[in-house]
Amino acid sequence: MARRCELTGKGVMTGNNVSHAHNKTRRRFLPNLVNVHLMSDVMGASYRFRISTQALKSVEHRGGLDAFLLKARDTELSEKARKLKKQIRKRLAEKADA
Repeated sequence: MARRCELTGKGVMTGNNVSHAHNKTRRRFLPNLVNVHLMSDVMGASYRFRISTQALKSVEHRGGLDAFLLKARDTELSEKARKLKKQIRKRLAEKADA
């Protein structure tokens, strides 16, 4: 399983541990990923994602999963999130026509 956020694309970063003597050794900065169930109001269902805690705050700030996905770029989203975004757009278009 990749260490990458499914909604923001945030992944592993690399850098250096720097000692007091200024010796540098390579290290990895891992994103803070959590498994969450997010509710889609339009679809009326709950979906499981592995996202960063920062993405979870962003989802709440934007007003829920639907609003976040509709505003997000497709390049940042995982395949599962892109499919859900497409379904949400289709459902909203059907509701607008009716």
